[in-house]
Order: sequence, then structure tokens, then C-alpha cells
Amino acid sequence: MDFNNKVVVITGGANGIGRCLVEEFLKVGAYVAFIDIDTESATKLVSTYNSEKLLFVQGDIANEEAIVKFVKEVVGRFGQADYLINNACISKNGILSKCSFDDFNYVLSIGVSAPYMLTMLLLEHFNPNAAIVNIASSRAFMSQKDTESYSAAKGGISALTHSLSISLAGKVRVNSINPGWIDTGAFGELSSEDILQHPVKRVGQPLDIAKLVFFLCGEGSGFITGENFTVDGGMSKQMIYHGEHGWTYTPSEE
Repeated sequence: MDFNNKVVVITGGANGIGRCLVEEFLKVGAYVAFIDIDTESATKLVSTYNSEKLLFVQGDIANEEAIVKFVKEVVGRFGQADYLINNACISKNGILSKCSFDDFNYVLSIGVSAPYMLTMLLLEHFNPNAAIVNIASSRAFMSQKDTESYSAAKGGISALTHSLSISLAGKVRVNSINPGWIDTGAFGELSSEDILQHPVKRVGQPLDIAKLVFFLCGEGSGFITGENFTVDGGMSKQMIYHGEHGWTYTPSEE
């Protein structure tokens, strides 16, 4: 896969999976534009690479004005786009935490509305063989309690993926990825149980997601669109019942 001088647009590129994507695309010679609200982390990233191929725009993509500004700067700097990676999302918890109407919609704006708007605004600037990769989550189809805002956003972007793939048929391929537990450093030190519960016997790394993003952007996936790929080390495939796999069910007192 030759990404030299390709233009990659990434949301939420300052930390975690997004940061890994920025770094990996830079390493293979791509032009990279990313937006994030975390100016401190983004500035450190920019200074680390000090590359004319890297553009950072500070902004909150929950706001339409920030999206419009970002696209204008991308087009003004690079003139075109080859790949859009909709990575950014946050959580405001859910019903047990009494997530408000405004907070719930704020998460949906970042996780669903922004990818839609970015796609629409970039549509006339996409090069031939362009691709969009949406970062969804295994939480789009399975949950822990009190995660409604995030789960709804990830379910929404999964549905947006197959819808856009049909609307943009012949113009842009659109696929999505469902990461499982990816060690971005946000959860501190991992226990042996955290690791060994996965059928592959390890927790995921941001690079696991980046490798699949590379594949879905490249020519080798030219016959794939509208698909949703789960990358969770097999966690969503293993049935677990009381008394199996060292797991015991203890009824909640709630």
C-alpha cells in the first residue's frame, strides 16, 4: 500500500487511536490533517514531527462552525482528500447517571453528526479511489450499564456507514471498525485477568486498529464497502455462563 503524498483527514487525532493513526500515516509519507480539542497534546504531537505534511486545527466537532473551519483549512492547505477517518467520540455516561438531553445530543453530535457533515463537506474534494473509515465500537452491539450516550453514538455511526456506502457508491468506499478493549493508557496498569480473558490472550493496541485502517484505505480492499469489522480479540464471540471459564455469577443487590 503506497500512501506517499496521500491526504488523510482524521478527527480526534491528539490521543489514543487517533494519535496512532496520525503517526502511522506520517511515517509512510502521507499528508495528515487532524482536529482535536486537546491543544496541549496536539501541539506536542506537531512539535515531535515538525513536518510540513502535518496540519492541526483546534476545534470541537460538536459545533458545525468548527467542522466548516476544519474543512476549509484542509482544502486550503492540501486542496484535496484521499481518506477520512472519523475517530473522535466521547462518553457522557447514560441513564443511571441521568445524562441530560443536551449531554446526550452533544455525544451524538461528535459521534454521528460530525462524520456526516465532514463527509458532505469533503465530498467534492475527494480524489478517485477515496475511502472513509469510521471508528465505531464493540459497544455498538453490546454494553456495560450506564453507557447509553456512547453506545448510541457508536450504533449510529455503524448505521451511517452502510447508508453512506450506498449513497456514495462509485465515488467513495465507506467502512467501519469496532474496536474492543484497546490499551491507550487511559485505564492504567492492566491486570493479568484483563489480559487473559481475551481469547487472543492480550489486550488490543492502537496499532491493531491502524493496520486495519490502512487495509481499508488501500487498493487491496477495493471490493469492500459498507462493512463493519470487529477487532476485539474475540471477546464478543465467546459465550460465558456461570461456572465456566473461571467466571461465577453473583446476583447484584441493587
